[in-house]
Amino acid sequence: MSPLSYSTARETYAALGVDTEAALTTLARTPISLHCWQGDDVGGFERAGASLDGGGIQATGNYPGKARTLDELRGDLDVALGLIPGKHRLNLHAIYGDFDGRKVERNAIGVEHFQSWIEWAKTRGLGLDFNPTCFSHPLANDGFTLSHRDPAVRQFWIEHAIACRRIGAAMGRALGTPTVTNVWIPDGHKDLPADRQGPRERLAAALDAVFQESFDEQIHRDAVESKLFGIGSESYVVGSHEFYLGYAITRRKLLCLDMGHFHPTESVADKISSVLQFAPGILLHVSRGVRWDSDHVVLFDDPTRALMEELVRGGFLARTAIGLDYFDASINRVAAWVIGTRNTLKCLLAALLEPTARLREAEAAGDYTARLALLEEAKTLPLGAIWEEHCRRQGTPGDRAWLPAIQSYERDVLAQRR
Repeated sequence: MSPLSYSTARETYAALGVDTEAALTTLARTPISLHCWQGDDVGGFERAGASLDGGGIQATGNYPGKARTLDELRGDLDVALGLIPGKHRLNLHAIYGDFDGRKVERNAIGVEHFQSWIEWAKTRGLGLDFNPTCFSHPLANDGFTLSHRDPAVRQFWIEHAIACRRIGAAMGRALGTPTVTNVWIPDGHKDLPADRQGPRERLAAALDAVFQESFDEQIHRDAVESKLFGIGSESYVVGSHEFYLGYAITRRKLLCLDMGHFHPTESVADKISSVLQFAPGILLHVSRGVRWDSDHVVLFDDPTRALMEELVRGGFLARTAIGLDYFDASINRVAAWVIGTRNTLKCLLAALLEPTARLREAEAAGDYTARLALLEEAKTLPLGAIWEEHCRRQGTPGDRAWLPAIQSYERDVLAQRR
């Protein structure tokens, strides 16, 4: 896109009171946390040939070329990050440690198992985020972890989560940017339970034990993540939205809102201004659940745009951490990272370029006709020219230039993996 095209688009937006330079500055300063598990279908590196087994998580598809080793995953991430404009972050699950072929129980993991990730991130100027892995483990096979009725099992997962928080804090301290460590558990019943209260009481007590140790928020922040239902927990999820909303508010934690974790007719965007009246901040997991929490690649679509519009309109960006959470094995996995992250950024840019002041003026005056007309006309403003300028300034290929790089990488690298 030529500078003239950007200049023309800038003037078009300026006529509506929108400063494109300010929008580009904010966009460049807003990191997206890429999820490592897109690269290998949530297998991790605890043991060779690991695959999902339990916990209500399922990666669908068998596209060739998934990462099988740490080096392959990091190589794939380097390619993806080189095609995404801006400086971003990486979100790790606990099963992605550098275990060097040794068996390490999850309640015994330490920062030493993630030191190579810290060095990898440091050389690239990236921040890291972290997650306990409360699935794909014998002690999670019955569908319960932190709310388990067996105190010994519950204690194992408490110790795992404590270890993960310490690792997250070490990451934040080493990299100079706070790590968000997010707790999600699959606990629930496939069919109707007789006792809904007991597991939630146990979960609250377990979380209090997990969070007993405090860390400076300049190096580490905690988040808790709810879910409506999952595979194997269709009738009852212990960590519901209402449970974690109350917990986040009373314990001053970030509340994670995952776009795939609610009923398809619910608007996650509508929850933001309510949650942030009371909670200190939110973590967004940007995803696309088509019929269930199926974690499709993020699109430049209405739900994602609405999410970003709420963040910008409410001035909530400073209180929000944005991450991705999908695992699509039906297409090129590296391309899935690139497509989803670029679309997330485009949705944010569209929100930053919205003529919000004009819209609010019309609304305050009770002129809902003008508000609706402007909202619709804004959809055809020259967003593409501003996006291309962002890619140019960040030294990243534009929309018609990045796919050949992926195709070449697939031919030369991914296709050689058997």
